[in-house]
Amino acid sequence: MNKETINVTKSFLPPMEDYVRYLNQIWESHWLTNNGPLVNELEQKLKEYLGVKHLFFVNNGTIGLQIGIKALEFKGEVITTPFSYVATTSSLVWEGCQPVFADIDPRTLCIDPDKIEAAITDKTTGILATHVYGIPCDVKRIQSIAEEHGLRVLYDAAHTFGGRFQGEAIAAYGDLSVLSFHATKLFHTVEGGAIVTNDDELAHRISYMRNFGHKGQEDFWGLGINGKNTEFHAAMGLCNLPYVPQIIADRRQVSDWYCEAFAGSVLFRPEIPKGTEFNFAYYPVLFQSESQLLQAKEELNAADIFPRRYFYPSLNRLPYAPHRDMPVTERISPRVLCLPLYPDLRHSDVMRISQIILDSFDA
Repeated sequence: MNKETINVTKSFLPPMEDYVRYLNQIWESHWLTNNGPLVNELEQKLKEYLGVKHLFFVNNGTIGLQIGIKALEFKGEVITTPFSYVATTSSLVWEGCQPVFADIDPRTLCIDPDKIEAAITDKTTGILATHVYGIPCDVKRIQSIAEEHGLRVLYDAAHTFGGRFQGEAIAAYGDLSVLSFHATKLFHTVEGGAIVTNDDELAHRISYMRNFGHKGQEDFWGLGINGKNTEFHAAMGLCNLPYVPQIIADRRQVSDWYCEAFAGSVLFRPEIPKGTEFNFAYYPVLFQSESQLLQAKEELNAADIFPRRYFYPSLNRLPYAPHRDMPVTERISPRVLCLPLYPDLRHSDVMRISQIILDSFDA
């Protein structure tokens, strides 16, 4: 009998009856989008969950980054990481900014604050950093650098939902943080994202920027775009939110199984800073070489197991971004593989995945 396909992730779905109850409300109200009651309810519950002052539900994380760049008035050079999903860099380029890459810390794989400081010039207008795999950046040091140089900080916090650092939600750090609620994420709304801030002035800008700039029906605060999300997506979020603690607990269990299986092996795991309540969003492993990774990936694929190379290639190699050598990232990026991780992944499957990888070292 053929084994079932195992992908790098599997979207969590709540009981269908939970979602249908919200659908009934939508059918009764005929309010489908444009800041409806379910969107407002989800935003309020997410603010309470994260412990933040302002949160705006948007139609995806990339739009969230683009609105954030506009709200913070980034222009010219913006220092960012070469190790992230492509949307981090492409959002800057799309908004007319020039990404200036700063290399990463080889322990956490997040942007290295020392490299940020070295990259600052009189053309620098901001910092866009990524909490990679839900591992927090050195937020205290980055904030100190930003304040010293009069810069503002935008975090790509797409991977951080449910994670905390020094008692606060990771998304609470920086001038703005952007979350992704894509279907592949730990908490999802099928498609969606959120912009988070504790700054009242920024919150005002974001409130009109995500809605075409409207100030009422016939007046405008300023330039805006359509970043709104729908009642249907909010309904999925409201269904999924109560399950987040159990989802994280189940993901932790799967991660623990991997750690037990790989104990004593040559595989390396990124370091999680002290004070972090990790959300187990991903299970990345670093191989000793790219050839070793490719051999393991080939054998896993042959068994209908599909991990992903998050993140490859290094973003400083993008054809539309300025090239600058990033030795740490370019050494690490070809060797990172994220293994399948989701709540109902069986122990037997984790053991099979692990054994295929360990056996590949001798192939």
